[in-house]
Amino acid sequence: MIHLPQLPENHCPICLWPVPTAEICGACLKKPPAFTRTIAALRYSFPIDALIHSFKYQANLAIAPILADLLIKKLTTTAMRPDVIIPMPLHPIRLRERGFNQAMEISRYISKHMGIMILPDSCSRIKHTLPQTGLPWKDRQKNIRKAFSCKIDLSGKHVAVVDDVMTTGATLNELAKTLRQQGAAEISNWVVARTLSEIHQTGPYMV
Repeated sequence: MIHLPQLPENHCPICLWPVPTAEICGACLKKPPAFTRTIAALRYSFPIDALIHSFKYQANLAIAPILADLLIKKLTTTAMRPDVIIPMPLHPIRLRERGFNQAMEISRYISKHMGIMILPDSCSRIKHTLPQTGLPWKDRQKNIRKAFSCKIDLSGKHVAVVDDVMTTGATLNELAKTLRQQGAAEISNWVVARTLSEIHQTGPYMV
């Protein structure tokens, strides 16, 4: 049996970076991100990385409920329940290329299982950015800046943003900024997997 890659038991509750005391890490204290917390099912390494790659780039949609179930199992251990779910938007050009939004597919299953309303068209990606994968970490925030638009009133709402992978957190943070501008009081990142690089960069949510 293949053991799934787990996140370290003690980690920052905001960005999930490993810390000995499970308190907020220095980077998030120095410059807090716009999101409140991050919950991930697993660490992004084999075999989860292979599953996500097959789902995302080979259009293997049968994997979506498998990934969603992994995240749901993690979410059922938390007491926090958001008001709404917003899937990470794809730019229309990328959506046409891929044929589907992987975050939307995962969100459908989570919404149905947990009985939380999903807002599929509330936010949009208005800037066609380069793929974050492969960009130097210093360039990722610049690449994604002002990439999102949101028209819905989220005053006082707890929003869960669903995505497949969190790497530096730059994209999630940029969307969270947009949601804050629309009045969101609390923002939880719900991701299937969290990438943990060997070196903790000095910037916030740039790990």
